[in-house]
Amino acid sequence: MRPTRTALVLAAGALAPALLLSAPSSAAEASATTVTASAATAADTESPYDSMSEDDLRVEVARILADPSSGKGVRREAQEALDGTVEDLRYFLETGRWIAQDEDNSFAISKLLADPDIGTAVFREAQKALSGTAEDRSLFLSTGLRLAQAEDDRVAVSKILADPTISDALRAAAEQVIDGTPEELRYFLEVGQYEVDG
Repeated sequence: MRPTRTALVLAAGALAPALLLSAPSSAAEASATTVTASAATAADTESPYDSMSEDDLRVEVARILADPSSGKGVRREAQEALDGTVEDLRYFLETGRWIAQDEDNSFAISKLLADPDIGTAVFREAQKALSGTAEDRSLFLSTGLRLAQAEDDRVAVSKILADPTISDALRAAAEQVIDGTPEELRYFLEVGQYEVDG
């Protein structure tokens, strides 16, 4: 395993618990956000929402509803909670939100799988995440997708290097980037390779 790849895998493993407990962030083109906690985890701890007034609960749900990174499932459930009782608001914040978030994550992964241009590693990891747990789907969208895409991008750069007809400049640029970060690989394939020969 290449040193860069080893570092990425170790970093992903070290960051996974923090990512699962952080606030939702957008991931994938489907603009879904990641699950940051499961319903079971939320239910196992004392809820901060138990002591909140109805007005405060409504403000919190409205904030989630207005968040542009909230997916369709989360927005739908947030609206239903706002139209409901205090108990509905608390249920949404403690449990329903995470169930709806997983629905949004599953949709985002399914959308990736439907892309005819999906890479082998992304397809493999997306399939695993889709058939796994809510945490698996969250981790895939927050970290695993990036790492799987980098694996596919390295294969694509290797194919460029395998072509005996490429220019010396393109070969040098490809050799330099093949052990680079996921972002460097993506940039090279989308932009950099055309700048070299252009």
